[in-house]
Amino acid sequence: MIDRRTMLAAAAVAAAGSPAFAIAGSPARPPRPADPRFPQGFLWGAATAAHQVEGNNVNSDVWAMEQTRPTVYAQPSGDAANSFALWPVDLDLVKGMGLNTYRFSLEWARIEPASGQFSVAMLDHYKAMIEGCRERGLHAMVTFNHFTTPAWFAALGGWSNPDAPALFARYCDRAARHLASGISHATTLNEPNLSGLLDVVLPGDIGPRLLTADKAMQEAAARDHAVARFLPGNPLYVADPEVVQAHLLAGHGLGRAAIKAARTDLPVGVSLAVIDDQSAGPGSLRDEMRARLYRPWLEAARGNDFVGVQNYERTVWNSKGRLPAPTGAVTNDAGSEIYPGSLAGAVRYAHAVSGVPVMVTEHGINSADDTKRAWLIPAALAELKRAIEDGVPVLGYMHWSLVDNFEWVFGYKPQFGLHTLDRTTFRRSPKPSAAVLAGIARRNAI
Repeated sequence: MIDRRTMLAAAAVAAAGSPAFAIAGSPARPPRPADPRFPQGFLWGAATAAHQVEGNNVNSDVWAMEQTRPTVYAQPSGDAANSFALWPVDLDLVKGMGLNTYRFSLEWARIEPASGQFSVAMLDHYKAMIEGCRERGLHAMVTFNHFTTPAWFAALGGWSNPDAPALFARYCDRAARHLASGISHATTLNEPNLSGLLDVVLPGDIGPRLLTADKAMQEAAARDHAVARFLPGNPLYVADPEVVQAHLLAGHGLGRAAIKAARTDLPVGVSLAVIDDQSAGPGSLRDEMRARLYRPWLEAARGNDFVGVQNYERTVWNSKGRLPAPTGAVTNDAGSEIYPGSLAGAVRYAHAVSGVPVMVTEHGINSADDTKRAWLIPAALAELKRAIEDGVPVLGYMHWSLVDNFEWVFGYKPQFGLHTLDRTTFRRSPKPSAAVLAGIARRNAI
């Protein structure tokens, strides 16, 4: 997908359908890699994010917008997957699959519920999760900010506020001093590169309609908080994207420095949404799109320990815009083409520009039909292994997501999980795709 927040929102507005799945309509399986084995020490994991699984994140900006009127959120997050209480269950799922890594995020709004007031109890909560990973032999890959920010931060104008980078660095400093000793890999921000640029990637007139609705919701939240501007960390509408992007870039730099100051040997990077952009015909817009959507962040990552790549689809650009999916292509539940080679394409490009090792921090599929997921995982990983054989340093693969969860404006309808979720009992049940990924991880080979 473009990323989950945008493509699902686009699907909500466009009411895109999902064709029936048939193996006959699938792209041909790529040639097997020369060696099916992945590098020794390769990280195999599944990913979640705090607001999407923890539940009752009442001090966050997104919780505030779920409750305001008008809202673009299809439903409130509520209890989510109750992972704030059931995180040991989630870690057991990861361990039981034979994976060696769990990617999860800290919730800034829990750790700093009011500006400058840090909760030791919440820091200890995340410390217990990190220790739980260690006890199970899992690497703890921690995202310091996965979209959601404290409501007080959004009420200050969010990332449009010139103080935002320093406020983020203050939080990173406090969290890292408490937690860094047990973390395997850290990322500062999740998909910051598309904030304020969704008008570029959303097709047709979907973008203007979505942005208009999101603007009205932000204005309602500002009235609720009696402030001039309430800008969440996961916005569709951004009035001043250049300012927000500059502050996010500065925030990453300051945040990374704060984390490294707490533990100099901790690998720290940033996770970026990277579409596999491809060109078609003369005058293709591909390079222009890449320059706008990724290049500033990939250049900023050149001094990092790694860059996180999050890929869900490809886009083919000609001289006028994006081309539709090929006739007969297998599609996800948002109507977008499922293209197994997109992950490797995005990884190759990210490394070529950044020059640093790549961590696949997200890859997956929005589909209620798990047959598609079970097919995509080995097909995409075969292409990824070929990129590794060509010299691209890839550190690991984190599948999105461990369990079906709250998918932002679209609520609980999208299904990305390797496990289903009963939202009444919170029971997690493995899908067949979980066994597919588990088998690859245990063999460390396709």
